[in-house]
Amino acid sequence: MALGSNTKFYETPNHPFQGERIAEEADLVSQYGLSNKEELWRAQSELRDYRREARRLLGEAQGDAEEAAEAGSDFLARLKRIGVLDEGDSLDDILSLDVTDILERRLQTVAYRKGVGNTAKQARQFINHGHVTVEGARVTAPSFKVDVAIEDDIEFDETSPLADELHPERAEGQ
Repeated sequence: MALGSNTKFYETPNHPFQGERIAEEADLVSQYGLSNKEELWRAQSELRDYRREARRLLGEAQGDAEEAAEAGSDFLARLKRIGVLDEGDSLDDILSLDVTDILERRLQTVAYRKGVGNTAKQARQFINHGHVTVEGARVTAPSFKVDVAIEDDIEFDETSPLADELHPERAEGQ
């Protein structure tokens, strides 16, 4: 691919005007504090890629789950590291994943669950404005995938005014 070429990292829905799908997407966008549906479509495309890879591995092993898991050990390890899969899960479990499993691993959602913001939108704003660090490094991308191992290292930047627990934007007990 040539440098500077435009590439989308997501696929849009095949049928753009389905009321039920639109309502489901709107619910997910508001629940996870996403800025637009494009972010949701990216997560759906990421999930689609995971499923496609799992099906490919199972197909190459002709249904032998153990052989497929051995061939896809790096793939499984990566999904377990970012927390999409649990330790005991196998390739078959990838096929039953939901888009919420992907959205739950975004920095925005993990930070909100840890109490960095009162809402998912506020957590997103704090991240965008550079108030949040992961392992001591400032991260300004709300879509950053958080590894399970570094989940506890998400906190306010020590130079941020929000590091003061008495700051008015901080929730009670943070």
